[in-house]
This record gives sequence, structure tokens and C-alpha cells, in this order.
Amino acid sequence: MTEKALRLGTRRSKLAMAQSGQVADAVSQVTGRPVELVEITTYGDTSREHLAQIGGTGVFVAALRDALLRGEVDFAVHSLKDLPTAQHEGLVVAAIPEREDPRDVVVARDARKLTDLPRGARIGTGAPRRMAQLNAYARTHGMEIETVPIRGNVDTRIGYVRSGELDAVVLAAAGLNRVGRVDEVTDFLSVDTVLPAPGQGALAIECRAGHTAQDAALIAALAELDDPFTRAAVTAERSLLAALEAGCSAPVGALADLLADGQTVKEMRLRGVVGTTDGSTLVQLSTTGPVPQTHEAALALGRELATEMLAQGAAGLMGERAH
Repeated sequence: MTEKALRLGTRRSKLAMAQSGQVADAVSQVTGRPVELVEITTYGDTSREHLAQIGGTGVFVAALRDALLRGEVDFAVHSLKDLPTAQHEGLVVAAIPEREDPRDVVVARDARKLTDLPRGARIGTGAPRRMAQLNAYARTHGMEIETVPIRGNVDTRIGYVRSGELDAVVLAAAGLNRVGRVDEVTDFLSVDTVLPAPGQGALAIECRAGHTAQDAALIAALAELDDPFTRAAVTAERSLLAALEAGCSAPVGALADLLADGQTVKEMRLRGVVGTTDGSTLVQLSTTGPVPQTHEAALALGRELATEMLAQGAAGLMGERAH
């Protein structure tokens, strides 16, 4: 008798289906069980409002979590940057697989790079974080750009460039990689130019917090897909975000990366940025320390940097946060 298929809850977007499909294959290998995708429509998918208006983080996650808690699916796959920073009671992130490319990329007309864009170029992005850093970069490099808020899936966003409505759009490299469209990228943005969203490029595999033998067995099996370095990095990034009390509406960028000496990983560097969307003020700091060996150490790294950023005036830049 074949074992019952595991049910993976996923959003319906092309990107979500692509990344869930990749996780399904990996889970099938470690559990020896077939995995079926269960498509769930979330409020974030159906609403045309800007993300900041509909409650920022969590709008893509709530319906998947509800399905998990009701037992309609066995586990769910989220883009980690969509997950609220607070831990959800009753659920556990069983695995954070190795991270994809965390960088942001430009898709521009005429194969242009950011620095080649014409004066007054219109650049589309839905993220205040990207707007803040792009505008700051333009200010310091004598460029004139206009950032234009957009929403929609990859097709919609790139469509604005193809139709000539925008000169360029900024997207996450990871998403384009996962849907096989990375060849459309005209410029990979250095993290020195634009720091990504905390957790960008990483996935979270979430399931119920082990109240039954089946749940416990699934958590143990999924743990094989966990990448400890990715987990430490994104834990530090998300801890920084939580300490800055920044939902999606506040422009926070963060990236933890590993500093290696030859083959040996020596240290972790955490960089954070917060700014006003017009790019007139940015607080950007970094800290370097031993690679966190525990969840608590990774949390502490993020909190420490956030404290320094707040001392440098980050709190005053959080004006647009909805209370």
C-alpha cells in the first residue's frame, strides 16, 4: 500500500507554485511520500490595494496558516520575507532551505543598467525599502529618477517595461530565478546599492507544532531540508526588523552574510538600512561577529544592530508606520 500523499499549501501565483513545486520534490525525497499541492487564495493575491495599505506582512500568509491549523494541509511554503516576525503559536518553521540569490535586480528597456538609465527615468517598485535606497543612490550619484509604486506578479511588472510605460522595474533575483526568467535581468544590484528585504531569497516551510505523532514525524523529516547558515542569517535579519518594529510599510533593508577565510567560515556580518522613501535620509550600519551558533545568538545580533540604528535616528524615520 502506498503512503498517503502529504498536502502542501501554496499560494496560486506562478512564483509560489514554482517554489512550492521545488520544495515538494525535496520533501518527497526526504519522506519517501508523494506530495500534492493544495492551492489557496490569499487576501494579498486578490486585493489590488498597495501592500502597505492592506496591512503589510501577513496578507499572503494568513490563509495558508488557517488551512494548516484547520488540518486542510500538512505543511505550507512561504517566501520568508512575507512572514510576520512574531512566532505563531501552534505553528513551527520546520525548515529554512538554502537561500537563493538575495539581491534585487533591474529589468530595464534597451538592456540598460541602473547607471545607464536616462535622466528622469521612471522606475517601478512596490517596496518603500527599494524606493528609499534607489532615491538615496540617485541623490549621491547625480542621477534624476522617479520611483513609481506598482503591484502585480512578475508578468505584470515586466509588462510595464515592455509596453514603455516604465523605463525599469526592480524585482527580487530569487523570484526570477525560480520562474526561469533570470535571463531578462539587465542589472544585478549590488547589496551596497540596495540592501534586500530581511529574509529575501529564503523560503520557510511551516507546519503544525507537533501535537500528534504525525506532526512530530513530519517536523523531524522536514528538518533535513534546513540550512543552518541560512537560518542563522535570516534570523538575525528578521530580529533586526522586529526590533525596529517595522512592518512592510517601513523601508527596512537587511542582509547577513558569511565572511570566509578560504574554506572556513569565520564570521557573520549583518547590515541594516532604514530611510525615508524619498531617499533624503538613510541610517545604514553594520556589525560583524562570530557566526551565531544558537537561535538566541542570532536574535541578539539583530537586536544589537537595531539598537545602534535607533540611537542614530532610525526611530524618527519610521513616521509612515501605521499604528
